[in-house]
Amino acid sequence: MSTDQRKPRKGDREDPRAIHQRIAADLRDEIFAGELPQDSGSKKLPSTAQLVERFGASNATIQKAVGLLKDEDLVTGRPGASVTVTARPRQIMVPEAYSAPAEPGETYRWITEAEGQGYQATSELRGVGVVDAPREVATAFGIPEASPVVCRSQVLRLDGQPAELVHSYYPLMIAEGTPLLEARKIKGGTPTLLASLGYVPAPKGTVDLVTACIPTQEQFAALQLPGELVPVLRTFRVVRTTEEVVIEVTVMVKAGHLYALKYIF
Repeated sequence: MSTDQRKPRKGDREDPRAIHQRIAADLRDEIFAGELPQDSGSKKLPSTAQLVERFGASNATIQKAVGLLKDEDLVTGRPGASVTVTARPRQIMVPEAYSAPAEPGETYRWITEAEGQGYQATSELRGVGVVDAPREVATAFGIPEASPVVCRSQVLRLDGQPAELVHSYYPLMIAEGTPLLEARKIKGGTPTLLASLGYVPAPKGTVDLVTACIPTQEQFAALQLPGELVPVLRTFRVVRTTEEVVIEVTVMVKAGHLYALKYIF
């Protein structure tokens, strides 16, 4: 995208952010889009002088903008040296590929999908227990608010870095007497276990509602987000069987600087 296309148009709302935040936002977008660095054989960010000329800002303002990118681990550098772009491309996840039950003997599909893209992927179980169903979860299940449901929480990591916070909810009538209520990982993941119990998701029985959000305190801490301006992608997923039975409701919160979701229609 050309620089001109990024400029505000007449009638657009004035950007209330500080100038260095606006500049950092433009540079961040270009880094994630693969437009920076401009020379494919280099990893260097344009020089301070070049950025001063481009944005019509002071040297100090450019330094503050680049400082934000450093705080987010998108670039690295030291005074007097070139600044290097260090951000990896966002991991492209295809929900259709990792929500199905794993094949016999395979691990959780989220892990195999991430490892297929060159990441070291791991999951950390944070807690398992019976909780009061939050309102949106209860509505999805068709039960009264605060009804008891089973919740399994975990953090998924890419190369050791927290990437996704997951809270999955299950009806007691399904979870009781199964590993869903045990504080341990489930081989192949919960889709595999549910399928073995006779609860197989319908081919078009999974619905995702994806929103971009400002992280909550829990999300900010659990995902160890590198800066206060980093958003999260929140997916509210409802899984149904062919009989229209809701077997799982999951809230997945992904670090916005690490992920891209790919939906195939």
